[in-house]
Amino acid sequence: MLSRTSTMLSRKPTKLAALAGAVIAIAGGAYGIVSATAGTTASTAAAATSPVSAPAAHPVRGGEGANARSGPAAGGSVGTVASRSASGFMLTTSAGQKVTVRLNASTTYWQGTKAAPASGVRTGESVLVLGTTNSTTVTASRVIVQPTLNAPTPSWAGTVVPFTRGAQSASKQAGQIPAAYRQGTGTIVNGTAATKATRAALAVYPGGIVDRVVKLSNGEYEVHNIGVNWPHHIFVNQAYHVIGAN
Repeated sequence: MLSRTSTMLSRKPTKLAALAGAVIAIAGGAYGIVSATAGTTASTAAAATSPVSAPAAHPVRGGEGANARSGPAAGGSVGTVASRSASGFMLTTSAGQKVTVRLNASTTYWQGTKAAPASGVRTGESVLVLGTTNSTTVTASRVIVQPTLNAPTPSWAGTVVPFTRGAQSASKQAGQIPAAYRQGTGTIVNGTAATKATRAALAVYPGGIVDRVVKLSNGEYEVHNIGVNWPHHIFVNQAYHVIGAN
């Protein structure tokens, strides 16, 4: 009898130890879950309160696609003045896209190739707007009434496909795509280069909105076009001639 009792008593510490180990493991797991949750919450809170700024015009590393998420950049659009307001006017492109044009004290006005007064911008006038594009709004640095956009249209160019909500973008290529082109790479440019590339692109493919110009590693340009289903990328060489689109 003593032998059996001794055996039973000797087993209890083992069971108690195993039970204690399980409790510790569960507690440890719970602590791990709480710690992970707390860490995630802290990280989320930090991310939510951290300021997010638009990318500057600097080289973009290949594969990151940062250009597609760029902030306001040099660009523009061409179309007809649909209506005017105290702060600017509404532009309608040939593809039916509505563009809000904001004017300020530094905006200059031209009639063709000559300086003109702001009063020259009237409803129904054809205008080219160059400036800083943010989505479908252009803060104009220059407004050109009756612009001269007479660049020859290449035989391979095709026509702009207007934007249709819910419709898939056309997948096609026209002309030549620069060998140096990789989507999401390049340097966002401003100034004269952006202006010339924008004008060249809009001369061949009017209807959309240029929201940035990216200089490729070989010196050519990718002009990013929005507000139409095709083309989204218009390629311009160093002589500012359109050489391809996709």
